[in-house]
Amino acid sequence: MSRLLIKASNPMCLLQDAGRFGVRHLGVTQGGAADWLSMTWANWLLGNAPGAAVVEITLGGMSLIAQSDCILALGGADLAANVDGKALKPWRCIELKKGQTLSFTQPLLGARAYLAAPGGFVAPQVLGSSATVVREQLGGPDGFGRALAIGDELNYTAEPSALRDIPLAQQPGFTANPLLDVVLGAQIGAFSGQSTFDAFNQPWTLDSRADRMGIRLQGPALEYQGAPMISEGIPLGAIQVPPDGQPIILLNDRQTIGGYPRLGALTPLALARLAQCVPGETVYLRPVTQDAAQRQHQAFMQRFNQPSP
Repeated sequence: MSRLLIKASNPMCLLQDAGRFGVRHLGVTQGGAADWLSMTWANWLLGNAPGAAVVEITLGGMSLIAQSDCILALGGADLAANVDGKALKPWRCIELKKGQTLSFTQPLLGARAYLAAPGGFVAPQVLGSSATVVREQLGGPDGFGRALAIGDELNYTAEPSALRDIPLAQQPGFTANPLLDVVLGAQIGAFSGQSTFDAFNQPWTLDSRADRMGIRLQGPALEYQGAPMISEGIPLGAIQVPPDGQPIILLNDRQTIGGYPRLGALTPLALARLAQCVPGETVYLRPVTQDAAQRQHQAFMQRFNQPSP
């Protein structure tokens, strides 16, 4: 067994995987990695299953000491990672010798880094997943939704089935002012014409009121003109518009039902990009059809599944 001891952490350092499915009818949200794409690449580097348990590190502030020789992989944001002070860039495998310290200090590009281990980190399974949802007290290192804390140990028992490199051209980029694709929702026709125009032709600023439940957008106030709604199921990436007209994009730890009208929902690739944005960044929304979104996703997955060079 290979072990890592947590020397520094914060409430945003969490064990995550692909999330919980088949339980939303019980009021249990899915959780899981906010940037599923970076998590999948980190696991791919080691030959893991795409949804194997990883550590999600948001904005830095984490250090781990190798208690044995370790092989790991790093994807996602550049959080000024270093090994004993030597800078380390993401999208690569890492070899740690016993006693070395891996640290994540501050965001240089992106918001969330993902640390993977061969076979995934060992953690209790709760409703089929080890994903941490603090609000619901599910998952994490003890199964009760606790964030990773100083003194915790992270273990893995497998050997890497592969040690891969991601070609530079395939490494996800976190360019400024991202364009986020939106599949239009059932209530889109009940917004005023001006609001529909503004939603997709004006910039939106990410509010500081953001967490794994959702992110508020600041911009033109959108006006809903339809009838009051009965609460309905909320998909991942749903863009709700409350009475103040400022949209909220709902993320992995969202509630399972809601009664605000929706513009639509972000596509999976747009969600992964949004997860790497920090408060104050500017984003744009772009409407796409469901067919176009599916073709885009299938094309990406085909590229992702190609053999490594």
